[in-house]
Amino acid sequence: MSKPLLPARFLFRFAAPCMYRKKLWTAKGADLDETFRLAGLTELEGRDAWADLRAAWSEAGLAFTAIVHGKRRPPWCDQSLPEQSDGLHLWIDTRDVHNVHRAGRFCHRFAFLPEKKGDKASETGSAKRFPAFSCLLPINRAKGQPRSASPDSLQASCKMHGDGYILDVLIPAEALAGFDPAEHPRLGFTYAAIDRELGEQTFSVGGPMPYQEDPSLWATLELVR
Repeated sequence: MSKPLLPARFLFRFAAPCMYRKKLWTAKGADLDETFRLAGLTELEGRDAWADLRAAWSEAGLAFTAIVHGKRRPPWCDQSLPEQSDGLHLWIDTRDVHNVHRAGRFCHRFAFLPEKKGDKASETGSAKRFPAFSCLLPINRAKGQPRSASPDSLQASCKMHGDGYILDVLIPAEALAGFDPAEHPRLGFTYAAIDRELGEQTFSVGGPMPYQEDPSLWATLELVR
């Protein structure tokens, strides 16, 4: 059978529920269980998922847990090159606009790396949870950029396990321009779990389509209680 010209996920517009949790962050990080798991849409194209992503929301912001498995080597991270590093990359549009091809001032791109914040070497040999690196990145070709968030407003922690890692992240409301769950309970959203060993896993369409800069290619998160 010949390979399809377009990926299956390009043919549909997806919306997934993001469940409410009053307390988004604890001493264990986000620590989201199966209740908060997002569907693995890669299966529509016959690909196995190697990253399990979970999401929750409250008026205080958004939290995510990424569980990566199947690795044999440590993740590759360089805090000076976050766009090229292994980790969890999130795109969020607080206005859920899908009829434009260039990001606006309500569109955000965040990167979270499974590497100790401020260190060049990952603690891959330890099961201890450590503070992980996080940052807000500009979106290529954007018509406007969201206001800059304080570097300390984002929170991330990571714990290595036998064949991968668990990465917890918190994006507070003040780091999300236009975040207003009461008035705008739908968010444009996609993610990319990036790994030089395992490849790329995305929520909506992946490469070579330009999902990194085109909000029309993102899916939707519905903030539900």
